Amino acid sequence: MRTDSIHDAWTVTALPATVPPDAPAPARDTIIRPVPAQVPGSVHTDLLAAGIIPDPYLDANESALRWMFGVDWRYQRPLTLTPADSGERVDLVFDGLDTVATIALGGTELGRTVNMHRSYRFDATFLADGTERDLVVDFTSVTKYASAQRDRSGDRPNPYGTPFQFVRKMACSFGWDWGPDLRTAGIWKGVRVERWRTARIAQVRPSVTVDLGPEGTLPPGSDTAPGKVVAQIELERTDIARSAPLTVVVEVTASGRTHRATAIVAPGELCAEVVLDVPDAPVWWPTTYGAQPLADLTVRLYDGRLQALQPLDRWTRAIGFRSIAVDMSEDEFGEAFTILVNGRSIFVKGVNWIPDDHFVTRITRDQLDRRLDQAVAANVNLVRIWGGGIYESEDFYSLCNEKGMLVWQDFLLACAAYPEDEPLRGEIEAEARENIVRLMPHPSLVLWNGGNENLWGHEDWGWKDRLQQPDSTSLTWGEYYARDLFPRLVRELDPTRPYCDNSPYTPGSTNYHPNDPDRGTHHQWEVWNRVDYTIYRSEIPRFCSEFGFQGPPAWRTLTDWVHPADRGPLTKDDPVFLVHQKADDGNGKLDRGLTPHLGVPEDFTDWHWATQLNQARAVAYGIEHYRSWWPRTAGSIVWQLNDCWPVTSWAAIDSEERPKPLWFALRDAYAPRLLTVVERHGALSVAVVNDTDERLVGTLLVNRQTFDGAVLAETALAVAVEARSVQLLALPGAVTSAVDERREALVATVDDLSVVHLFVEPIQAELDPTPLDVEAFRIAGGYRVDVTARSLAVAVHLNADRIASDATVDQGLLNLPAGATASFVVSTASTDELVDLTTPPVLRIANQLVATLTAQRTPAL
Repeated sequence: MRTDSIHDAWTVTALPATVPPDAPAPARDTIIRPVPAQVPGSVHTDLLAAGIIPDPYLDANESALRWMFGVDWRYQRPLTLTPADSGERVDLVFDGLDTVATIALGGTELGRTVNMHRSYRFDATFLADGTERDLVVDFTSVTKYASAQRDRSGDRPNPYGTPFQFVRKMACSFGWDWGPDLRTAGIWKGVRVERWRTARIAQVRPSVTVDLGPEGTLPPGSDTAPGKVVAQIELERTDIARSAPLTVVVEVTASGRTHRATAIVAPGELCAEVVLDVPDAPVWWPTTYGAQPLADLTVRLYDGRLQALQPLDRWTRAIGFRSIAVDMSEDEFGEAFTILVNGRSIFVKGVNWIPDDHFVTRITRDQLDRRLDQAVAANVNLVRIWGGGIYESEDFYSLCNEKGMLVWQDFLLACAAYPEDEPLRGEIEAEARENIVRLMPHPSLVLWNGGNENLWGHEDWGWKDRLQQPDSTSLTWGEYYARDLFPRLVRELDPTRPYCDNSPYTPGSTNYHPNDPDRGTHHQWEVWNRVDYTIYRSEIPRFCSEFGFQGPPAWRTLTDWVHPADRGPLTKDDPVFLVHQKADDGNGKLDRGLTPHLGVPEDFTDWHWATQLNQARAVAYGIEHYRSWWPRTAGSIVWQLNDCWPVTSWAAIDSEERPKPLWFALRDAYAPRLLTVVERHGALSVAVVNDTDERLVGTLLVNRQTFDGAVLAETALAVAVEARSVQLLALPGAVTSAVDERREALVATVDDLSVVHLFVEPIQAELDPTPLDVEAFRIAGGYRVDVTARSLAVAVHLNADRIASDATVDQGLLNLPAGATASFVVSTASTDELVDLTTPPVLRIANQLVATLTAQRTPAL
């Protein structure tokens, strides 16, 4: 096979009849003439590169580009296909078209597409004659197409009123409560000409497993185990009626050894199965459970029964040997949801993932590598790819393979009632088939999930009434996909991986509510939307696959991208700031969330810090609760890791790759070993969480002390926590019964672990507003800031972005009892000596926030 990419010499042009009269005059006049286009790319990024449109991420420019919603676009370039040899096939292959497209070569239509999530192959052999022709891809407005499909099929509910569920396009391209509404179009993946003869490899489906032995589990960190690869190979022939025998050779190279098997494909046949046993297969483990060795799987196709010198086609992927299962059995608490890798139960320390840039064609492998490294550094072991985005690139999954990052993959349906009629029904099946096969070689992929909040939405969000028709029938809403199509396809194509119907999801009987915390997976959105985050501890979910709390991006990110309409100081009510706050009543929820914990500052810079801090504290509060209940609770997946543009959101890392305080809270709450103070049976205990393969033995020292360090009571408790276990240590009343709750705290330590627990919220505590002695020093590569606590200091944090745009800091959100010391190491190339690293807004503590609010409330004498 010969492959030639065709990514150069493209132009994009607006079809003049579709350009609305309200389009800005300069753009309107320019876009009807050819503009240089990058492929892969999008119309927006091409016009942005040409200076024709403003950056939609900047200020309020998003709404200024709504005129683009109804425009049709033409991509065009010359293409000469040299004459095909005898018996040769010439294909034009598009890996991804966004979205409603007609493809023509020299005026001859080759095909039409209505699905961003599929690839397309067109036979162009009859046009391979050496003549130069124009290759044209016309994109119809996805808004017009989806609206027409909605009118034809009948409107159905979704949260935003846009027609996103009526077309197979990234749902959040139509906007979300954290993302812009831009509705992109373009050739978003690669384009190439493939020339082949006799036959080609159409697909390979490798099922890769290890033998868990009679115990049904591998010892912790096992290096090798008996492995097996079952490769299902499907072929395409140029002429099946006159076909000859073919030879398929399958090789696995692992640990320096190659294992090989062959199969003969008889004339007229298109399928082969090859089974390879690998006696000492290297075992792949998730991060912190063992190593992540990968093996090379190669399939070669030869003409005839004897292997020729050159194969007709070749396919290769990296694979990993491991076993995956999900325990959904019933027990005394309800129904479990525990992921097992190589027979070992895993507490999932997860994050939800959205596309890392709304303009997905700008996402690079290096960018994904950095983001996933940030996840690993935060002690995350699973990323859930949410159903309103895209099936991610090969780079994404390959990086997860290398890092030991587990992947939970949603099928791409989210938060809406989806029609079950054609053409949508067939498109959803076709994309599911393609992506199951594309992704199944990756060992990091551990779960297929049938969509996000579709079953829950149907049950609780008023859909049933809206779907009811005057003739007493009901419109379809997508249950078929979750409960019939997707599980059937996974069983057929990828039978070694588990599937769940949705997130949230109750296994087994449909008699139970789909968001029942005692059964399967659970989404906790009462917190954030309606109730205080302390409610997290009122339930013990089996697996919480979505929960989170909002906070704004880093200050520098915010001020680089958001400028007040009047060019005055930023405020939370400024209309430009609100363009970058998409949540319904988002600022109101932020303020109500602050009130019982930190108070609501009047100054915007204080409010910005307070909301970031409250986000971090809220999410950590939930995670620590869930971890304390292992193994009854088997996982938490925080909404969300990343952002796609500058916005106030639930993310731990903002769109400029800057960690928010939440990231530091995630790193601490997901640490391999953790101390947290919890309530059991009306009394305080310390949960000692040990998510390592080594037993933790020591002495827990607990004292009750005043904020200035005077010890009022103390105790010592024996710690003996088995590997991957939790020990609860009940605290005696002497250390839990505060004399003055507003001036006392609990401090517990074992080895290098510690926890500080206040008896009241910071807003109620009489915290010293200036509890630290601080010194800053210039060091090689940046700065060191040393702090010593004279009194209890809550949430000591250094905002590195306030120092320089490239600055990072090694730790954050430290709770320091009196007498404790800590050092912050700042890395930056900046040599600006004018920045004060020892005071706000660079060095922040909760003490200052609550002291300021207390002073504001106290009447002058």
